[in-house]
Amino acid sequence: MNVQRLRLLVQAISFVLLIYGGAVAIDFGSKLPTFSCAFVEDVGGGCFLIALQHQLARPLPALLGTMGVTLLVLIGTAALLAVVLNKAWCGWICPVGFLQDLITKLRNLIGIDLSRLPWSSVKRYRSVKYVLLALLILLPLAIGNLGLSRDWTAPFCQMCPARPLLPLLKGDTSEFHVDFSSIPTLVLTTLAIVLAGLFVPVSFVKRRFFCSYCPMLAFLSLFDKVGLLSLRKDGQRCTRCGSCYRACPMEIREIEEEKVKTNLVTQDCILCLRCVESCPENKALTATFLGIEVFRASEAGFLERQSKKTEQ
Repeated sequence: MNVQRLRLLVQAISFVLLIYGGAVAIDFGSKLPTFSCAFVEDVGGGCFLIALQHQLARPLPALLGTMGVTLLVLIGTAALLAVVLNKAWCGWICPVGFLQDLITKLRNLIGIDLSRLPWSSVKRYRSVKYVLLALLILLPLAIGNLGLSRDWTAPFCQMCPARPLLPLLKGDTSEFHVDFSSIPTLVLTTLAIVLAGLFVPVSFVKRRFFCSYCPMLAFLSLFDKVGLLSLRKDGQRCTRCGSCYRACPMEIREIEEEKVKTNLVTQDCILCLRCVESCPENKALTATFLGIEVFRASEAGFLERQSKKTEQ
């Protein structure tokens, strides 16, 4: 089974449904744990982070009352979806992730080598996504309870590169601007434009670069160990050949080096399963759903894929 072709197909279908689905009355709601931006006109399903930030920007008494129930339903729904598909929301469904993968494929066609950060740098900066997740929670709470200006409303969405980029796919340039109405909006929307401008060139040299700093990935990481979809490793079968690490778009060193832990869904894993597909050792890596094997590494599968690459 060619999992990466299947993943590309699922990504393409998800992209069309989420970005363009609203035009044909498709609506997956606004509680999805993936970057389908609510600022896209007629979006087929929205990222739950914007609703989360708006709900949190309320006085504490309201959050402890009826509004708190709404907030719990929002978080609970996103959490349930996170448990069911785990990081596959990032690797198989996210529109922003799909765009980065397309840029990588373009780079491969042109024949430009990718760039890798030293593992020490990857480890040093991997906490940025948790800082962003904390800020998108704390700043709205400060609006509702500490008098922080409402110009900081939905701070992450104001600075997210998806806000100016995804509407462009429908010919909408209205979000591609800097808001000069206040200092906070100026700072946040300028960051959004800068990040949007960097999106293509940086994604061209670094696979899934923006995912490493994504607060949605940080949120999904909270459910790594309870997700129904999982990645398992048998350390006794691993020869540390490095094929999995070289194939990993997130450059996760643990996938090669870990010998003891069996659950390999780490904080940066997007469950793309490229590591499983690239592994030449039988059952060294296995993808499971509800404990049932759905895909496993095999020597035969590895040799078959290598043979096809050679023929091409």
